[in-house]
Amino acid sequence: MADPSRPIRPHLFLLFSLFFFLCFFNGKSSHFGIENDFTWLLDDDEDDKLDIVQTRITDSRRRCDLSVGKWVYDPSYPLYDSTCPYLSTAVTCQKNGRPDSDYQKWKWKPRDCSLPRFDALKFLGKMRRKRILLVGDSIMRNQWESLVCLVQGVVPIGSKKVTYNGISVAFHALDFETTIEFCWAPLLVELKIGPENKRILHLDLIEENARYWRGADILVFDSAHWWTHSEKWSSWDYYMEGKYLIKEMNPMLAYQKGLSTWARWVDLNLDPRQTRVIFRSMSPRHNRENGWKCYKQKTPLAFFSHKHVPEQMLVVKEVLRRMRFPVYLQDITAMSGLRRDGHPSVYRKAMDQKERQHLRDFSSDCSHWCLPGVPDLWNEMLNALL
Repeated sequence: MADPSRPIRPHLFLLFSLFFFLCFFNGKSSHFGIENDFTWLLDDDEDDKLDIVQTRITDSRRRCDLSVGKWVYDPSYPLYDSTCPYLSTAVTCQKNGRPDSDYQKWKWKPRDCSLPRFDALKFLGKMRRKRILLVGDSIMRNQWESLVCLVQGVVPIGSKKVTYNGISVAFHALDFETTIEFCWAPLLVELKIGPENKRILHLDLIEENARYWRGADILVFDSAHWWTHSEKWSSWDYYMEGKYLIKEMNPMLAYQKGLSTWARWVDLNLDPRQTRVIFRSMSPRHNRENGWKCYKQKTPLAFFSHKHVPEQMLVVKEVLRRMRFPVYLQDITAMSGLRRDGHPSVYRKAMDQKERQHLRDFSSDCSHWCLPGVPDLWNEMLNALL
């Protein structure tokens, strides 16, 4: 293990100097490139090459991009309620005292087709004897809890159970021999403790996490938010690549390197005839105004005042474009960006009457999602993709 006090080698210094020059020349940090190609993050003209990994379904008449559409009020939703026993306290907004409930009653309507309503029995029938594994951060845990609650109501009490194995938790529908599992790996690559208890993010190591992924029939990945935490909230002190210990790196360059390690693992270890792989795009946050942007929001936005594509999405698309394995990109970013009403805000914990009179004394969570809520529609989309 390299000494944290060890200076960066001269050729690395020259490389970072080149990155800095290009960043300055273009006027913002998002223009850092990879592998001596500093243009792909800016090039939107090649999106058609991504057909194999876009959120699209095909019927006998036309292709349909599920990510393009609008939110439609539907009083028949939600498909379960906040008494589902598999929900974390932090997302049971109704139980925690949120006074409005209409945020649960919006469904996603694609522009060019219909998205089938989630049918738990049909889903479990399709997934009989299969292992579904969702891998990622706490937002993916959010989606896992949603999927489990969508199906568990049709499974008899004696025919379901939850098991734990290291960094994973699994729901078992025993009669269907179906497993719906969540595996904690917010960065996908390995984060380890090094000398002097320094936290080191290994951009080229993944097997300690990936050993949990082997044998799954369906793999759904996400990784985005942890890569862009501010320095105050960063989960690591150093990056490591090969033998080189690096104190600072452009976050999008690090993200590209980490995702490329994941992509190589998928290409080398999985067989597309046996395993479906889906990469879910980043869930948007509405954290402006110190997290109060989502407080008291009760309806979706109808449209965006301007189109914004997160840098992470550009990196993901480029990494997927370079892969041999056919990974499907489930794009939920723009549709979820319209739903600033769907976050827990202050209703992330149960509060007594006195606390409810001083809500501004509590932090506001505009990253995770109330359940029932927005992730249920991600899972309806996932069901259509499968």
